[in-house]
Amino acid sequence: GNPNTLAFVGSPELVTAMAIAGDLTFNPLTDKLINEDGEEVMLDEPSGEELPPKGFDVKDPGYQAPAADGSGVSVLVDPKSERLQLLAPFDPWDGKNITGAKLLIKAFGKCTTDHISMAGPWLRFRGHLDNISNNMLIGAINAFNQKANSVKNQLTGAYDSVPAVQRAYKAAGVPSIVVGDHNYGEGSSREHAAMEPRFLGVRAVLVKSFARIHETNLKKQGMLALTFDNEADYDKIQEDDVISITNLTEFAPGVPLTLEFKHTDGTTDTIIANHTYNEGQIGWFKAGSALNLIAAGKA
Repeated sequence: GNPNTLAFVGSPELVTAMAIAGDLTFNPLTDKLINEDGEEVMLDEPSGEELPPKGFDVKDPGYQAPAADGSGVSVLVDPKSERLQLLAPFDPWDGKNITGAKLLIKAFGKCTTDHISMAGPWLRFRGHLDNISNNMLIGAINAFNQKANSVKNQLTGAYDSVPAVQRAYKAAGVPSIVVGDHNYGEGSSREHAAMEPRFLGVRAVLVKSFARIHETNLKKQGMLALTFDNEADYDKIQEDDVISITNLTEFAPGVPLTLEFKHTDGTTDTIIANHTYNEGQIGWFKAGSALNLIAAGKA
């Protein structure tokens, strides 16, 4: 529940008991009520059938069993479709450290999954990863100009939308990194908020702290979900930095990663980043995604 909105979620049984008692602090397991005769009584424990004993009257369950042998099955999608697109596996890690990466955006303040991948009219593109990626991080506030959807393209020096700049980096074969604040990725468990940056070539997300589900979603897509060892290092990151992860070849559970941020004045800041990857999740990263590992029969 949220005490600021006075909106709470409870089971039907508990809500009914509180309504009968007229008291939000009422505990039906221990508290008593006064009946019409002035006697103290307790509510009976709820009972009933959880499911209809004769089942549900559903003539078409909507389920179609898959073919016993799917090797000859083809999934046909109109290449001109704006709403559907066949997914291609993400590339596996090349086994090298990340060097020469650009800062895509240093997000300021709250950055929810809706800032990362907006809903509304964009949801019609949920089945088309390329099209829906045009909403990637368009709601995030750039810490350097306090504007949404306006970041510097380090290849040209011009400002453009976040998706446009990231597509330019991808086309040039330049890796990039996203930096964020506290509780990055809070909100819904929207998978596209992790798939879009992965699809467009973002290699790592470095933040003060993650919302747990979004952190896991990034891991599943083969991305690096990292947190500052020292949150004050967020302030050291500059708009034109060139970034390297210098010990990625030693990626292991419990071992922090080292990032170098080279500034335009010739100085360098070294930042330590923590992570929560276990051996299996590092396997996802190396394979390119959890789905790649499953497809290879190794998960």
